[in-house]
Amino acid sequence: MPGLLYLVATPIGNLEDITYRAVRALKEADLIACEDTRQTRKLLTHYGIDKPAISYHDHNEAGRSEELAARLRAGAVVALVSDAGTPLVSDPGYRLVKAAIESGVPVQPVPGASAVLAALAASGLPTDAFHFGGFLPSKPGQRAKALEALAAIEQTLGPRPVVVARELTKIHEEFLRGTAAEIRAQLALRDGVRGEITVLIGKAVSPPPDETPLPEAVKALIRAGTPRMDAIKEVARRRGLSKREVYNQLLAAKE
Repeated sequence: MPGLLYLVATPIGNLEDITYRAVRALKEADLIACEDTRQTRKLLTHYGIDKPAISYHDHNEAGRSEELAARLRAGAVVALVSDAGTPLVSDPGYRLVKAAIESGVPVQPVPGASAVLAALAASGLPTDAFHFGGFLPSKPGQRAKALEALAAIEQTLGPRPVVVARELTKIHEEFLRGTAAEIRAQLALRDGVRGEITVLIGKAVSPPPDETPLPEAVKALIRAGTPRMDAIKEVARRRGLSKREVYNQLLAAKE
């Protein structure tokens, strides 16, 4: 019989910011997978939890996921934690969760502290909708490109992977995964759908690469009414190039 994978949120600074359920899950676990065993041990000691811990971080995630997935399939209860906050949110864990789901192992999130939501709630900014961009690159050039990309996020959804999370942390908790059409078909077979629902929409399927020569791509935008410099900038963004590279190719085409 398969085991169970807990995704346990831990405090982001104040050790009091942990739930009763999180403490119980950590006590029930046969093994605790954590980014830094020394950091997690401080939390475990504070709450009198004496369970074996194993490292699970960016550098060993691939191999460790296979090892932990095998334990889960054998019936072990594993609790995954990050150094602070909610696992998988800008932290390792995706490979393990994916392996657990593919193996038919139940995955239960144990929610708690989240720096993203805590900051958003107290920010004074509108909170009805937001985009989480994760950690920005450390290199200035890459960081600038990431910020430019965020300034023009596409709103059209298209064929994207969708997850419907219903009744999180409750008795009837469930996750429906697939395309929007597939999930809609599943829900249509039910008499009704009740409870609190969170919908997550993944990245769009990458379109085929645009083979249009750069000069023609720029001219097409200009004909559509886009100012020349804005057209150059837009083509550069779409192709992942710098404005200078596009401009140089335009000059070369003229020559």
